[in-house]
Amino acid sequence: MIKQVGNTVIKLKHKASCHCGAVVLELDLPNGIENPRRCDCSICRRRGTIVASVKLSGIKIIKGTDTLRLYQFNTMTAKHYFCSVCGIYTHHQRRSNPKEYGYNVGCLEGVNPFLIENIPTNDGINHPSDRNKT
Repeated sequence: MIKQVGNTVIKLKHKASCHCGAVVLELDLPNGIENPRRCDCSICRRRGTIVASVKLSGIKIIKGTDTLRLYQFNTMTAKHYFCSVCGIYTHHQRRSNPKEYGYNVGCLEGVNPFLIENIPTNDGINHPSDRNKT
């Protein structure tokens, strides 16, 4: 759990937004940033973000519902959302835990994700859902 990044204290209800501000989210973060990670799956390698998780009820879209676009691929289980104006990935419904959203830590108001050290990388190439099938 990360309660502060640089000078930014992580609030219980913390705002997040895309680059242009067309999409604004409110995240419930009572324990701060939980389970921050990178992933080496095909989409995460390309977008290069640090993600963390919240329950599905932990994200409220304050602005820009009509601006968000959905992208799905492969098993069509995960739902990746991004701003149709600036292209920034804001959040996704997770494939490995569909009861959670992963969110882009870099979208959190006042947070510079480059100040967070020792971020683990998940093995997304060998996705946990795929490993469970064997």
